[in-house]
Amino acid sequence: MTTRPAEERTYPLSDGTPLFYRVWKPTAQDARRAIVLFHRGHEHSGRWQDFIERVNLPDYWFFAWDARGHGRSPGERGYAESFGRLVADADEFVRHVSGEFDIPLEQMAVVAQSVGAVVAATWVHDFAPPIRALAIATPALRIKLYVPLAIPGLRLLHWLKPKSFIRSYVKPKLLTHDPQQQREYAADKLISPQIAVNILLGLHDTATRLIQDAGAIETPTLLQISGADWVVEIPPQLALYDRLSSVVKQVDAYPEFFHSTLWEFDRQQPIDAIREFVTTQFDQPTPKRSLLNADRQGYTHAEFTRLTLKPSLLSPKRWWYGMQWLGLTTAGRLSEGVQVGWRTGFDSGESLDHVYRNTPTGKSFIGRWIDRAYLNSPGWRGIRQRKIHVQRLLDHAIGELSGRGEAVRLLDIAAGPGRYVLDTIKNHPQVAMSAVLCDRDLGGLEAGRKIARQMGIESVEYRASDAFDADAISSITPRPNLAIVSGLYELFPSNAPIQNSLRGLAQAVASGGFLIYTNQPWHPQQEMIARVLPNRDGDPWEMRCRTQAEMDELVATAGFKKISMLIDDAGIFSVSLAVRE
Repeated sequence: MTTRPAEERTYPLSDGTPLFYRVWKPTAQDARRAIVLFHRGHEHSGRWQDFIERVNLPDYWFFAWDARGHGRSPGERGYAESFGRLVADADEFVRHVSGEFDIPLEQMAVVAQSVGAVVAATWVHDFAPPIRALAIATPALRIKLYVPLAIPGLRLLHWLKPKSFIRSYVKPKLLTHDPQQQREYAADKLISPQIAVNILLGLHDTATRLIQDAGAIETPTLLQISGADWVVEIPPQLALYDRLSSVVKQVDAYPEFFHSTLWEFDRQQPIDAIREFVTTQFDQPTPKRSLLNADRQGYTHAEFTRLTLKPSLLSPKRWWYGMQWLGLTTAGRLSEGVQVGWRTGFDSGESLDHVYRNTPTGKSFIGRWIDRAYLNSPGWRGIRQRKIHVQRLLDHAIGELSGRGEAVRLLDIAAGPGRYVLDTIKNHPQVAMSAVLCDRDLGGLEAGRKIARQMGIESVEYRASDAFDADAISSITPRPNLAIVSGLYELFPSNAPIQNSLRGLAQAVASGGFLIYTNQPWHPQQEMIARVLPNRDGDPWEMRCRTQAEMDELVATAGFKKISMLIDDAGIFSVSLAVRE
């Protein structure tokens, strides 16, 4: 018998998809604590009803979605354009219920299982939401596919047929020992055994990144492991747990349980554990650890320090990266992009211009073939996606300002030629807009002036300025209401110049104005870049990846409140929009 019925709702995601979700309201009218639930693969939000009855938290709100392609949400069963799209959906969904029901993210916790647990953990890793707690049961970090070379085979299938599907081999009796739960699962018409191959591969690759970079997660975390799991592997779950930076973390193992931990015969045990863990974080919250000094101690500092030390002569890595350096300095120079990188630095504006053009050029067809491989590297694909995301948030901010009847006064403190700003002005002829574009590179500024003249744009001023001089930034006139800093802070490992820059921006931007900022929380080729490639100063290009939580804290300390964020599917570059408080 249902003692706490759900209210059914829909919400349009940013791409127009009407997401279906359920709400379980609390008994207290003034309750402001919430738990967000993410279902396992193939399932839907209605499956959480038994959990909500048993967890016995009447004064908490509960929210659960049907992920796109699941339950009563639209889309082909088990399909999304990417796994990253599901993670972005999670951010949109949680921020929607936060605003719709007036519940701050700081008053939320997340409970998730299996594939939903990986979605939730990736959201916490990539978006760094300030939630109270994360409880994940049997996260599907590595699915037991039982077929030799299953992942390479799926990659081949995806290459041959990008939109392909497979059916789950998992039967209800392999999920739970509870006969009643087995019958309910088998009879549930909203459960589909189908899953898209691109989602399986995205799950695998995202889980790999999540395990490698779990040190970025500071959120109090409970991990529940089923010891007799037929569906997912246990060692990756333990590897994730061991690498978490969370001050408070707990792992509970249930040796006889099958995969559906929260639907097992003795499920009251893990449900009670979740209730205790979550309510403790609400009643006695763990003090948040500041990351302002993460450049001097902690997870990312240790990784950066390791990269600045050369491997020994006997290290296989030294020889491997030496071979890559040799290849890029010889045959690699047939590629125009590689040649530009060696001449001006691989992080230079000229190098990025080649990446943005994304047109393979080089000496002979071999050079063009090398250049195509170079342009398709994960980092450069992420750079191009970053540009798209900057433009999306820029358009959004312009819409907000013009909707308030304000003329847009734009400032970019490290713009180079600023072609994207010129394109933006050209694309918004109905909006009163001016821009001040700054840079220390005089050549880039002059190139920008030339482009502006060619485009017939007169409302842009180019100025030589230091992006880390707070006084210079704060004195810029006219006072901007939209500032941009893109692709800059990622190049500097120390936080002191970043804080100076943000302090100047906070003084420059009027209250209610916007800041668009980028970050590089992770990079799959971070070590290769440090060992092989030079930066614009001719030094080894050694990067310290800032966690999103660290970058957001730097911005918040300066006086801005983050309100939106976009990130590429590989989790390499994020773009955030913040408002000046």
